[in-house]
Amino acid sequence: MTTLVLLGALAAQAAPSAKVDIVSVTGCLKEATANNWTLTGATDPVPSSANAPAAKDIPKAPPSGRNAFKLIGVSEFNLPAHKDHTVIVKGLYIKATPVGRLNITSVTMVAPSCAPPPK
Repeated sequence: MTTLVLLGALAAQAAPSAKVDIVSVTGCLKEATANNWTLTGATDPVPSSANAPAAKDIPKAPPSGRNAFKLIGVSEFNLPAHKDHTVIVKGLYIKATPVGRLNITSVTMVAPSCAPPPK
């Protein structure tokens, strides 16, 4: 019995912890297919809180980047209202190849159009 408890404790210590970061990304909200949302022309993810950004943290000019992310957990948000807009998306960043995923915790509009892609 003691051996089983010891083995269980060792297995628990050896198990890797999967930490998922909460990030903020700004990009162009696109609907690839019905209810399949992506963020294109997106900035690099930066550490953040899950809450919507404060008004002072919303950029005056929409930044553009070279990243793309698949958005998941979208049913809680009215994404059609922001289709083809520049938005700040905050969420859990799931690193994946070829496209990372963001499990959304907030969406905030930055501009009613998308920034042109960087040259």
